[in-house]
Amino acid sequence: GHEPAETADVSPDDVAFWLYSSGSTGQPKGVTHVHRSLAATADTYGTNVFGVQEDDLVYSAAKIFFAYGLGNAMTFPMSVGATTLLFAGRPTPDGVIDILASQRPTLFCGVPTLFSAMLAQLEGGAKADFALRLCISAGEALPEATGIGWHAKTGVDILDGVGSTEMLHIFLSNCEGDVVYGTSGVAVPGYDLRLVGEDGNEVDVGEIGELLVAGESASDGYWNQRDKSRATFEGVWTRTGDKYERRADGRYIYCGRTDDLFKVSGIWVSPFEVEQSITAHPSVVEAAVVAAADDAGLLKPKAFVVLKDGADSQDIDSSIKSLVQDDIGKWKYPRWVEVVDDLPKTATGKIQRFKLRDGA
Repeated sequence: GHEPAETADVSPDDVAFWLYSSGSTGQPKGVTHVHRSLAATADTYGTNVFGVQEDDLVYSAAKIFFAYGLGNAMTFPMSVGATTLLFAGRPTPDGVIDILASQRPTLFCGVPTLFSAMLAQLEGGAKADFALRLCISAGEALPEATGIGWHAKTGVDILDGVGSTEMLHIFLSNCEGDVVYGTSGVAVPGYDLRLVGEDGNEVDVGEIGELLVAGESASDGYWNQRDKSRATFEGVWTRTGDKYERRADGRYIYCGRTDDLFKVSGIWVSPFEVEQSITAHPSVVEAAVVAAADDAGLLKPKAFVVLKDGADSQDIDSSIKSLVQDDIGKWKYPRWVEVVDDLPKTATGKIQRFKLRDGA
């Protein structure tokens, strides 16, 4: 046999690689990571949540040049000797359904927009002939209706979680056997979380605050962006820019990005809460909500929606408004509903709401 190659002389704290953030809020940033970061994600999420075994076949729709895909398709399978499926090209809903049926992976890693589009295909008659035992989702919060619908069609749970390029993978997640759709779950073992208000103090249960996370997989900073690094990385804590509410049972509910929230009649509105309500509509595949000014210059919700194939757009405006009013409150309903063919997204499938805001 061949002699093993000589390894490079590096320490766990030497910089190993850069990853670029997805650009969901603007220009991508170069995020540096050290060697120990990879092992940290395998020891935390990979072991305690993903639970990949040697006989698993893993398929990640996210590519390995993104943090989410790097863990799913490389770090976690390689840490236990499992097999990973790699496919070139963009993962389309029908293409992924074909891969799940023909290649028979046991673990599938997707993003909410892909799961929603695939669910629409399954509800439209596509066959769910899969060998899956578990799915995971990240990138954005998974709509409750998507999680429930996917389980009804496939019999398989989606573990919705939250991660970032800065933390290298998921640090907040639902867990197998303990899934509550509509929430992001609890802290992954090995990570600490805090919710803080604008004054920097921790907020009470039921109040909205910015999510901060601490863990061994954290980046040291952004390449060549000193001011942004100092604003994001505060000692052991990393600011995520995500707004969350913590329930009494310890689960976290996503409320939107810091820049996405806005006030209507003096009350904070979470775009994601409105989007969750809209995606429960039987004709809607996905939705994005942003703030738009009315004739008086006051901010109100505006919804952009993508309809299922063959759905009737007649009366969609009034039916969505009525649904949201009845579901979450009269001041939160979208004053405008615009039907679009698709929503602007990053390469990882995150909705670029800032582009919708600019055009609203």
